Amino acid sequence: MYTFRIETDMNAYDDFICRHGGQYIQCSAWQRVKTTWKCSYYCGFQGEERVLAVLVMERSLPAAGKIWYAPGGAVCDYNDRELLKEFTDFMNAEMRKHGATCFIFDPDISLRINGEEQPRGHEMHKTLTELGYILNPSIENYTYKQPVQLFVPLMNDDGEALTAEKILKKCDKGVRYSIRIGQQRGLEAKSYTYEDIEKDPSIMEDFMAVMRDTSERDSFVERNGDYCTKLLREFRGNSDLKLVYYDKDIDEKLQQERLAKKEKALSELEGAHEKKARQLQEIIDSTDKQTEHYEKRMAEAEAFTKDRRICVAGGLSIYYAGMGSCLFGGTRNVIRNNTRSSHYLNYLRLQESIRRGCKVHDLGYVIVKTPELQSDGTLGELIPQDNFKGIYDFKKSFSADYHEFIGEYVLVGNKAKYYAYAKLMPKAKKAKIKAIKLLRH
Repeated sequence: MYTFRIETDMNAYDDFICRHGGQYIQCSAWQRVKTTWKCSYYCGFQGEERVLAVLVMERSLPAAGKIWYAPGGAVCDYNDRELLKEFTDFMNAEMRKHGATCFIFDPDISLRINGEEQPRGHEMHKTLTELGYILNPSIENYTYKQPVQLFVPLMNDDGEALTAEKILKKCDKGVRYSIRIGQQRGLEAKSYTYEDIEKDPSIMEDFMAVMRDTSERDSFVERNGDYCTKLLREFRGNSDLKLVYYDKDIDEKLQQERLAKKEKALSELEGAHEKKARQLQEIIDSTDKQTEHYEKRMAEAEAFTKDRRICVAGGLSIYYAGMGSCLFGGTRNVIRNNTRSSHYLNYLRLQESIRRGCKVHDLGYVIVKTPELQSDGTLGELIPQDNFKGIYDFKKSFSADYHEFIGEYVLVGNKAKYYAYAKLMPKAKKAKIKAIKLLRH
C-alpha cells in the first residue's frame, strides 16, 4: 500500500515538512548544523502522493555501533495505523541492511497539556508499543531533547491571529510590569542577522558574554566556537539574534526628565487644591522611588567604566513552518533585577514571532526529573528538576501551555550493542562529567 525511499529532492521534502507543520530540526538544513551526525531523508508515498517525511540522523559510538535518531519523529498522519506499521517494518529492514544498533523515534505528540491527560497520546503509546517500539523511561539519557515544551499560542480557537497586547494581558502581573518599565530604565533592543555578525563579530561576543553570566552551559551553547553562527547562517532569513542593551546615556536622560517633572511638581504644590496636590505628590513620590532604583543601577554598572552601553540580555530564535522557537537565551547578572531585562527580551521575541505570522511561540523546555511509569506504561508526570523550577515558573508567566510528550521510543536492531548504549555509556558519561566538574573546581 505504501512505498518508502531515501529522498533526493530536498525542495520537495522541505515543502512537505513546512506544509504539514514540521520543525526546523526536521528540515534539510539541519544536516549542515549537526555535522557530527550523518543525515538521511526518508519519504513515504501512497502512489505518487508523498504522505510521510522523516530525517534519520546516524552517529557511530564506541562499543554501541550506529545509532539512528529521528528528531521530532516523522511528519505524517499518526492516525493512519497502517502507514505507521509499514514504515516501522521498513525501518526494521533498513536497520538490518545497514547494521544499525537501534532507531530512536521521538514524536511530538502530547501526553498531557497543563496536566490534563490527552487521550491521543495514550492511544499513540499503545500503537507504538504494539508495533515493537520500546519506551525509554530514563529522561536523563534522552538523545537530544527533553519530552516537555512550553508553547505560547499566537492564535485563538477560531484560527485568528492574536495581537501582542492581547497576549500580554494573559501574562502574569510581574511580566506586564517588567515590560512597562523596561524602556523607562535605559533598555533598548537590537535584532541581528548572520550578515550583521559577519561584518561585526563583537555582536556574537556580546551574546556569549550573556550566556557565560547565565550559566555554566555556555560551552554547550557555542560548541566548537561557531554553533550559533552556524544556526544563523543555515537558517538565514528565518533566524534572529536579539540583544538587549542597557544604555547609561539613555538612562541618565530619562532620569533628568523625571527630575525636571519633580521640580515642576514641587513648584506647583504650594497653594494647589486638594485633588491637584495629591496628583503632584504622586509625581514627587514616584520620582523619588525611581531615583532610588536609578542610583542602584548606576552603582551596579559602575564597574563598566569604559562601556556606556552594556549588553544585558540576548536570545537566538528560529522561525520555521509557523513556529517561532527560542533556542538559547539568558540575562547577565549586572542590573538584572533592576531592569527586568529577561522579561523585556522574551516579550520582544514573542512580538517577533507574531510579526512573522507564526501560529505558536515555543519558549523551549526545562530539564525534568525521571518520572515513574503510569499503569498503562506511559511516562508519569514530568516535573522540572529543582534547579529548573525557577525557569519553569518564568516561562509559565508568559501564559505558556506546558506540553508533556509521550517520549522517546526505540526499535532495537542489535540487543547487545543497544545494552552498551542504553546502560553502560550513561555511566561512563556521568563519570566524565564528574571528573570535569572536579577539574573546574
